[in-house]
Amino acid sequence: MANETHVLVVEDDQASCALLEEVLLKEGYRVATARSGDAAVELARTERFGVVVSDIRMMETGSLSGIDVLKAFRAASPDTVVILITAFGSIETALEARKEGAFDYVSKPFKLEEIKVAVRRAIEHRRLVRQQGSRAPQPPSTAGPSQIVGRSRAMVDVYKTVAEASATSTTILIRGETGTGKERIAEFIHTHSPRADGPYLAINCSSLTESLLESELFGHVKGAFTGAFASKKGLFEEASGGTLFLDEVGDTPLSLQAKLLRALAEHEIKPVGSSEVITVDVRIIAATNKGLEAMVKSGEFREDLFYRLNVVPILLPPLRDRVEDIPELVQHFLEKYNAANGKNVASVAPEALALLVAYPWPGNVRQLEAVIERAVTLNRKTVILTEDLDPKLRESGRLRRLPTLEDKEKEYIQQVLQETRGNVKAAAEILGIDRKTLYRKCSRYEINIEEERAERE
Repeated sequence: MANETHVLVVEDDQASCALLEEVLLKEGYRVATARSGDAAVELARTERFGVVVSDIRMMETGSLSGIDVLKAFRAASPDTVVILITAFGSIETALEARKEGAFDYVSKPFKLEEIKVAVRRAIEHRRLVRQQGSRAPQPPSTAGPSQIVGRSRAMVDVYKTVAEASATSTTILIRGETGTGKERIAEFIHTHSPRADGPYLAINCSSLTESLLESELFGHVKGAFTGAFASKKGLFEEASGGTLFLDEVGDTPLSLQAKLLRALAEHEIKPVGSSEVITVDVRIIAATNKGLEAMVKSGEFREDLFYRLNVVPILLPPLRDRVEDIPELVQHFLEKYNAANGKNVASVAPEALALLVAYPWPGNVRQLEAVIERAVTLNRKTVILTEDLDPKLRESGRLRRLPTLEDKEKEYIQQVLQETRGNVKAAAEILGIDRKTLYRKCSRYEINIEEERAERE
């Protein structure tokens, strides 16, 4: 149909709107634009589009949002495919976008190739749906606070995957460094999944001996080993109908990996000391901070088990790779520990926040949370100052102090003087200043021109 490649761009920023229009026109689409959500909703009543590309958040007060645009097109033109763009990503927004039927969710700043690919995929999806004569049902979503904080591009990409994965019972492998929030993501997926009414159980595979881990996972019968005075169900059986979270799955002993593989592949377990096979219905979400590919190569981890676990991979970025999220995380933890401790610490001083942003955070979000908890707990003021932060963090900040403009200017003047062998006239010409100014700067920065000349002779 003619409207299949008719694309509507909804963007209140003039430059972004013009750029998207130009790019999509060059791709061969017919393009219409709307500079507000309200204008887009009006068009939904009168025109037909194959694809809508809409910003989620409109800056004009009272303007309809991209989610409102999505709902309007779902009602007026159910076969129109909607792609949402946002610079203000959250996991709740990703879930709402999916719940309302958005085809894709793109974060700003986006790459133009991302938009091109998303529109091509949307048009192909629409064609396939029309050929099949029906639409895939949209799964329900559960509302509620997520406690997952961050609006960086890296986290928006995580939210997209989490939103899609939450609607299924597929096996998921969450990867990331210690402290990045793997268990929190696992809990969120379960809570927003079709298995939300079932149990959610978790076990750390590195915290138990091999025999205890086997018993915990698969259960045992009475008399199976010394101390087994009664039969006990394992977590696979206890979690049936729900979700089992296997934390630090890379630490599972090699001898147990075969049983774990069978549980995933055949949905069957055999308790320790029993010949009885028990069928289980459990969704597995696993997590690791280890490089499983390298462990497969070294023979420490079964390749077939890795593929069974890695059906939907989710990679959580370390905090140092999403420093733009630190101010929001800090505010979140301030509110959390104010409430927990009856405090009223309203903010963090700019100097202290700069130190928090600059710190490398080897312990990731978990470490940041501990630092803020300590600062709130011990603080009698309403503002966290630099001296309220952990001494080790303050010391690290001093060691990692970035050079000032004056530091760099002094360094450059010294470099030029060295290159010109202390020739003030030549150095001043290179620096673009007169000799008097150069002498004045050398005096200010305590640069000895004669020493610079002597060092080169």
